[in-house]
Amino acid sequence: MTRILTLPIRLVLFTLWFAGQIIQSSWTVLVDILTPGLATTPRVVRMPLDSRTDLHVALIGVLITLTPGTLTLGVVAHDQDGQALLVHSMYHQDTSSALADLRDMERRMLLALSLGDRP
Repeated sequence: MTRILTLPIRLVLFTLWFAGQIIQSSWTVLVDILTPGLATTPRVVRMPLDSRTDLHVALIGVLITLTPGTLTLGVVAHDQDGQALLVHSMYHQDTSSALADLRDMERRMLLALSLGDRP
Protein backbone atom coordinates (compact mmCIF):
# COMPACT_ATOMS: atom_id res chain seq x y z
CA MET A 1 0.00 0.00 0.00
CA THR A 2 2.81 2.45 0.84
CA ARG A 3 4.43 1.77 -2.55
CA ILE A 4 1.33 3.15 -4.28
CA LEU A 5 1.15 6.18 -2.00
CA THR A 6 4.81 7.07 -2.59
CA LEU A 7 4.64 6.58 -6.38
CA PRO A 8 4.16 10.29 -7.23
CA ILE A 9 7.08 11.30 -5.00
CA ARG A 10 9.33 8.62 -6.47
CA LEU A 11 8.41 9.65 -10.02
CA VAL A 12 9.17 13.32 -9.31
CA LEU A 13 12.51 12.43 -7.70
CA PHE A 14 13.46 10.19 -10.63
CA THR A 15 12.48 12.89 -13.11
CA LEU A 16 14.66 15.44 -11.29
CA TRP A 17 17.57 13.00 -11.17
CA PHE A 18 17.18 12.22 -14.88
CA ALA A 19 17.04 15.93 -15.76
CA GLY A 20 20.35 16.33 -13.92
CA GLN A 21 21.81 13.48 -15.98
CA ILE A 22 20.65 15.18 -19.20
CA ILE A 23 22.30 18.45 -18.15
CA GLN A 24 25.53 16.72 -17.12
CA SER A 25 25.71 14.68 -20.35
CA SER A 26 24.86 17.72 -22.49
CA TRP A 27 27.71 19.63 -20.86
CA THR A 28 30.13 16.79 -21.64
CA VAL A 29 29.06 16.77 -25.30
CA LEU A 30 29.27 20.58 -25.53
CA VAL A 31 32.78 20.66 -24.06
CA ASP A 32 33.83 17.92 -26.49
CA ILE A 33 32.47 19.89 -29.45
CA LEU A 34 34.04 23.22 -28.43
CA THR A 35 37.50 21.98 -27.46
CA PRO A 36 40.06 20.46 -29.78
CA GLY A 37 41.19 16.90 -29.24
CA LEU A 38 39.46 13.61 -28.91
CA ALA A 39 37.66 13.18 -25.60
CA THR A 40 35.46 10.42 -26.94
CA THR A 41 35.96 6.77 -26.13
CA PRO A 42 33.20 5.16 -28.20
CA ARG A 43 32.17 1.63 -27.40
CA VAL A 44 29.20 -0.72 -27.66
CA VAL A 45 28.26 -2.53 -24.46
CA ARG A 46 25.84 -5.37 -23.81
CA MET A 47 23.75 -4.49 -20.77
CA PRO A 48 21.86 -7.41 -19.14
CA LEU A 49 18.49 -6.13 -17.97
CA ASP A 50 16.75 -6.55 -14.65
CA SER A 51 13.61 -5.22 -16.36
CA ARG A 52 11.18 -8.01 -17.13
CA THR A 53 8.20 -6.29 -18.75
CA ASP A 54 8.21 -4.96 -22.30
CA LEU A 55 7.19 -1.55 -20.97
CA HIS A 56 10.20 -1.35 -18.65
CA VAL A 57 12.57 -2.59 -21.39
CA ALA A 58 11.22 0.01 -23.82
CA LEU A 59 11.38 2.77 -21.21
CA ILE A 60 15.00 2.13 -20.23
CA GLY A 61 15.88 2.04 -23.93
CA VAL A 62 14.21 5.42 -24.44
CA LEU A 63 15.85 6.93 -21.35
CA ILE A 64 19.28 5.79 -22.51
CA THR A 65 18.71 7.20 -26.01
CA LEU A 66 17.49 10.54 -24.59
CA THR A 67 20.74 10.91 -22.66
CA PRO A 68 23.33 12.73 -24.81
CA GLY A 69 26.31 10.52 -25.60
CA THR A 70 24.41 7.22 -25.43
CA LEU A 71 22.21 5.41 -27.91
CA THR A 72 20.24 2.19 -27.57
CA LEU A 73 20.97 0.02 -30.60
CA GLY A 74 18.64 -2.87 -29.87
CA VAL A 75 17.31 -5.56 -27.56
CA VAL A 76 18.86 -9.02 -27.70
CA ALA A 77 18.27 -12.29 -25.88
CA HIS A 78 20.35 -12.86 -22.77
CA ASP A 79 20.54 -16.04 -20.73
CA GLN A 80 17.45 -18.25 -20.92
CA ASP A 81 14.64 -15.84 -20.13
CA GLY A 82 16.33 -12.45 -19.89
CA GLN A 83 17.05 -9.67 -22.30
CA ALA A 84 19.95 -7.31 -22.84
CA LEU A 85 20.34 -3.94 -24.50
CA LEU A 86 23.11 -3.10 -26.91
CA VAL A 87 24.14 0.46 -26.07
CA HIS A 88 26.56 2.76 -27.87
CA SER A 89 28.39 4.98 -25.40
CA MET A 90 30.65 7.89 -26.37
CA TYR A 91 32.21 9.07 -23.12
CA HIS A 92 32.70 6.17 -20.68
CA GLN A 93 36.35 5.32 -20.06
CA ASP A 94 35.74 1.56 -20.02
CA THR A 95 33.01 -1.04 -20.32
CA SER A 96 32.61 -1.48 -16.57
CA SER A 97 31.98 2.24 -15.97
CA ALA A 98 29.47 2.31 -18.83
CA LEU A 99 27.61 -0.69 -17.41
CA ALA A 100 27.68 0.75 -13.89
CA ASP A 101 26.07 4.01 -15.06
CA LEU A 102 23.50 2.23 -17.23
CA ARG A 103 22.58 -0.23 -14.48
CA ASP A 104 22.24 2.65 -12.02
CA MET A 105 19.78 4.33 -14.39
CA GLU A 106 17.76 1.12 -14.76
CA ARG A 107 17.76 0.52 -10.99
CA ARG A 108 16.51 4.05 -10.32
CA MET A 109 13.83 3.70 -13.00
CA LEU A 110 12.60 0.40 -11.57
CA LEU A 111 12.52 1.78 -8.03
CA ALA A 112 10.54 4.80 -9.22
CA LEU A 113 7.98 2.67 -11.09
CA SER A 114 7.62 -0.38 -8.87
CA LEU A 115 4.35 -1.00 -7.07
CA GLY A 116 5.21 -4.29 -5.40
CA ASP A 117 7.73 -5.26 -2.76
CA ARG A 118 10.48 -5.69 -5.33
CA PRO A 119 11.14 -3.77 -8.57
